[in-house]
Amino acid sequence: MAELSPEYTMREAEMKETDIEKVDDIDDAHIAELAGAHFDDPNLDKEHIIAFDDESPYPEVRSAVANTDDPDMPVSSLRTWILGIAWAIVVPGLNQFFFFRFPSVTIGAIVAQLLSFPMGRAMAAWIPKWTIFGVQLNPGPFTVKEHVLVTIMASVGAGSAYATDIIAVQRVYYNQTYNFSYQWFVVMSTQLIGFSIGGIARRFLVAPPSMIWPANLVNCALFNTLHSQQYAGIGDRGGISRERFFTYAFTCAFFWYFFPGYIFQALSYFSWVTWIRPENTTISQLFGYVHGMGMSVITFDWAQIAYIGSPLATPWWAEANIFVGFVFFFWFLTPVLYFTNTWFGAFMPISSRTSYDNTMNTYDVSRILKPDSTIDLEAYHNYSPLFISTTFAISYGLSFASITATLMHAFLYFRKQIWTQSRRSLSEQPDIHARLMSRYPQVPEWWYLCIFVSMFAIGIISIEVWPTQMPVWAFILALIIAFTYVIPVGMIQAITNQQIGLNVITELIIGYALPGRPVAMMMFKTWGYITMAQALTFASDFKLGHYMKVPPRPMFWGQVAATIVAGTVQLGVQAWMFTNIPNMCDPHQKDGFICPSTEVFGTASIIWGVIGPGLQFSKGQTYYPLVFFFLIGTICPIIPWALSKRYKNSLLKYINPVIFNGTGLIPPATAINYVPWAAVGFVFQYVIRRRHFSWWTKYNYVLSAALDAGLAFQFW
Repeated sequence: MAELSPEYTMREAEMKETDIEKVDDIDDAHIAELAGAHFDDPNLDKEHIIAFDDESPYPEVRSAVANTDDPDMPVSSLRTWILGIAWAIVVPGLNQFFFFRFPSVTIGAIVAQLLSFPMGRAMAAWIPKWTIFGVQLNPGPFTVKEHVLVTIMASVGAGSAYATDIIAVQRVYYNQTYNFSYQWFVVMSTQLIGFSIGGIARRFLVAPPSMIWPANLVNCALFNTLHSQQYAGIGDRGGISRERFFTYAFTCAFFWYFFPGYIFQALSYFSWVTWIRPENTTISQLFGYVHGMGMSVITFDWAQIAYIGSPLATPWWAEANIFVGFVFFFWFLTPVLYFTNTWFGAFMPISSRTSYDNTMNTYDVSRILKPDSTIDLEAYHNYSPLFISTTFAISYGLSFASITATLMHAFLYFRKQIWTQSRRSLSEQPDIHARLMSRYPQVPEWWYLCIFVSMFAIGIISIEVWPTQMPVWAFILALIIAFTYVIPVGMIQAITNQQIGLNVITELIIGYALPGRPVAMMMFKTWGYITMAQALTFASDFKLGHYMKVPPRPMFWGQVAATIVAGTVQLGVQAWMFTNIPNMCDPHQKDGFICPSTEVFGTASIIWGVIGPGLQFSKGQTYYPLVFFFLIGTICPIIPWALSKRYKNSLLKYINPVIFNGTGLIPPATAINYVPWAAVGFVFQYVIRRRHFSWWTKYNYVLSAALDAGLAFQFW
């Protein structure tokens, strides 16, 4: 265990001897000053807020993050880079290999987080303490900061790069196979260009204490547990240590999954209602699991409960928003639309991601394509319009609503916060963690500019040198869309743990702007959506480093280097697979390499890029009413905002755009994923948090990490 700093020892004594200043003694202006929140922050718990300058005002942060720092602790050591680059090769490479297989196996970052701990300890114990060319081979004990940097390098590119699907679809659907330079340019540009805006946005998304990034608190709790870090925020509750609690919970989670996963799978999903009348299609549509609404909501499988994220990490008020949205839109509105045969939905399963023709068979896109992969309108009209299930249609409408609701919500609630943060330096933040981080040299703005200019250049090269059918103005428009949404979406994600995606809106825009160009559609969507997503990944990782006091410059280089390595490895693995695995992406491939994600991506390129939204969402078309969700999303945030001006301290402040976007994984997710998730969240994030706050403070995030880790190792 690292030696406790003098600040911690003094702080601990002060906590024992001094009564915490209660919220009754603090006015709203003082609370806003403590939290740095120039909006009515729903995460502020006035029952447990404290007025100490060297503590976070948020109990979630206090429980998971140490309020001390050792600036002399090794960070960017040789072993950090060896472990980080090794994991940046192994995890993305394996994930890319299994990405094309069904069923797939994903190695999460938590696997690298846990395994790198004993590896780092072993290197500290066995490598000699020599210095070669001024570089220490072994700077001493493996530190928590080294561990954080290794984990970030392992996770930043762990998932399959979104742009690799462009390359796979071009090969499989359009018979376009370009050289490695093209592939590398597209992947690097889409992966890295977001980092530049993410760095600029850090003053809005990282520095303010109100931007808590709940998912990072689980990682912080695990890091501090593994390294036996002690700090005042844990509290003085007795009982077993966090380390032992994690061990017990991890072991139980690991062995328990054998039952719902293999031995008795009814524990995972149990459609018991359909057993009563198995031939009744109405009951099957409502209570079925595969193509129904999943209303028989019994599950004892953490993989199902945490399918949309850990309910122990998301604030209860955000979970309540998502649950209310789910109940209204999918348990009320969807059945009403389905059983009234709106949009011909009654001829299809109520929930499916498949697209259908007018005979209710799977849509055969080959019947409407010309040899150059553009649409044959005569063949299209002779064949059939495209139909989608009711839940699929509602999910599109909710995506439209979330796009406008996000901008309106940000304008109404966050405009003062954005203006204030644009003029505030790190050292001026009213937060102990920001003040501790202000001692480290910050990343110069020109570093981010270099990333942007270089990635912008290779993006232009990739669309101009090769026949992508995408003009430069479309590339610039995609970046403008991504940059516009980074701060609004990032602020919502930082307080709710939910990210609003831009994939549907970018498909809609390019489908109208450049109809009949599927490759251009895929590239526009990727630059528009992934640029924002990568910027928020960058900001989230920086917030993790902010909490764990990792200097910003090693963080920057670790993220950039790991992203380049991971993307290059994934391209190499993908090229090897298409060259050496017979019948790759064939539906009947003998080893299961049927490329399900590539199929979805390719179908979307045809639906949005070939057929285009004009034949689906324009006036007179089947799904034209969904366009009005844009208007709904614009108006809805205004109503609670206006009412909250009159009824202060009401529940209205908790209403958030995630009520539209939180159900974005439906389909394929169903009630069996959302209802148990909300129930578990209610128990831990509301009941236990209110009634057993000291237990929640000490163990909640550790339990979340243990359950996720046990499941991850079981899958692995």
